[in-house]
Amino acid sequence: MRPIFRVDGTRVAVGPDAAGPWDPSMQHGSAPAALVVWAAERIATAAPMRIARVTVDLMRPVPLRDLSIETEMLREGRKIQLCAVRLRADDIVVVVATVLKVRQADVPLPDDVVELPVELPGPEVSRPEPADFSTSPFVNCMSLRAARGRFGTRGPGAIWYRVDRPLVDGHAVSQAMRAIVAADFCNGTGAALDFNDYTFLNADLTVNMAREPVGDWVLLEGTSWIGSDGAGLAMARLGDLQGYFGRVTQSLVIEKR
Repeated sequence: MRPIFRVDGTRVAVGPDAAGPWDPSMQHGSAPAALVVWAAERIATAAPMRIARVTVDLMRPVPLRDLSIETEMLREGRKIQLCAVRLRADDIVVVVATVLKVRQADVPLPDDVVELPVELPGPEVSRPEPADFSTSPFVNCMSLRAARGRFGTRGPGAIWYRVDRPLVDGHAVSQAMRAIVAADFCNGTGAALDFNDYTFLNADLTVNMAREPVGDWVLLEGTSWIGSDGAGLAMARLGDLQGYFGRVTQSLVIEKR
């Protein structure tokens, strides 16, 4: 299967399957978010670290055209690393992101500190969600299983997501990339408005992880709050077969179709 991106130095060739549901000439938010994580993971650390937080600000719609990547070290320490990743299209900044990494260490914990288990049906017994609900080519790169509710329908939902194809040519999909790809589906997983009547694009994406996901499937258990002045908030818990491991928030821009 063809990858979404091909990276050569700082230049990124963007494939047609990066397209999202809102505009056929615009990328799905999961695509540049995954590229941000991929770039951040390639920044060396002074000690073993893993990603604990990603904040992606979508400055402009990300076009279905070639991009360039810029990275910057904001803070390098023994316990944390904070870096910035910027994506440009035609020399215009379209994405600005910060990625926080935390040192990995063996820390003895009390016996009563345990992960909150996921009590919803797992992906193997959850209802398949066909990709024909969306015109997004990027969605066709995914497998979806509905543990509760349906994708894109009103009300809180819980959907399992799995990335089924390479995202960056020549590189495996990392566990942090799996988490960020699933996370960007937050506004559709717990939609508060009818997709046929409203658009509710996310202007940003923030993901916090107590640990990285385990396995290929990532659970997104989401809901949305809608204000009366054109803004909203989508939120979700991230889980896997071992338990919950993260949180997602998105700031939404609400418009009537």
